[in-house]
Amino acid sequence: MEQNGILLIDKPAGMTSFGVVARIRRVLSEQNKSQGLSSKAKVGHCGTLDPFATGLLILVTGTECKNAGTYTKLDKVYEATILLGAASTTGDPEGEITELEGQIAPSKQQVEQALRQFTGEITQTPPIFSAIKINGQRAYSLARQGKEVEMPERKVTVYSLELLDYAWPNLKIRTHVSSGTYIRSLAADIGAALGTKAYCTQLRRTQIADWNVEQAKTLGDFGVH
Repeated sequence: MEQNGILLIDKPAGMTSFGVVARIRRVLSEQNKSQGLSSKAKVGHCGTLDPFATGLLILVTGTECKNAGTYTKLDKVYEATILLGAASTTGDPEGEITELEGQIAPSKQQVEQALRQFTGEITQTPPIFSAIKINGQRAYSLARQGKEVEMPERKVTVYSLELLDYAWPNLKIRTHVSSGTYIRSLAADIGAALGTKAYCTQLRRTQIADWNVEQAKTLGDFGVH
């Protein structure tokens, strides 16, 4: 395995990005030890994926860790399944779910019209349960403490937003976005545009710049899970 470079990993659901890093670091450290090198390997990731999400993670190893910021800023492509007519405190299946009653299913034409509102440069508010730092603390940490968190708005770019499938209440999209775009926020905003609530039930990152998840290895390929 490359000791100084990048690794493309297909992250499984139910694991944090740091959990992936820890497992790969352990494998590299064992390799170092077997080769008589320093046993502590340097590994980092370039752009967090939520625990419920799957897909492409770029890991940097060794001397390439100093360039992590370059990879973090790259555009990304996601496929997401959005549940309309319900809300989640975290914007994903891990939060407290509230199902709304008396919802009228929007037509496919209404959905397509709503999606068109979210292409180009848009303003979005990141989820409270995110790794963004507020006064030096992670927003999700403050939220878990029950503290009120005011998330700053940010401008992001949605280069494309494609409807893949729609059968109420499930809506599946593919979107190409700039770095810093939160798909959980996009899902909630799409719901609001349709006069309802919404959250992401599935999220998969399929591409980062020119790297595709089909090029990635799984943790199983390294003998870890």
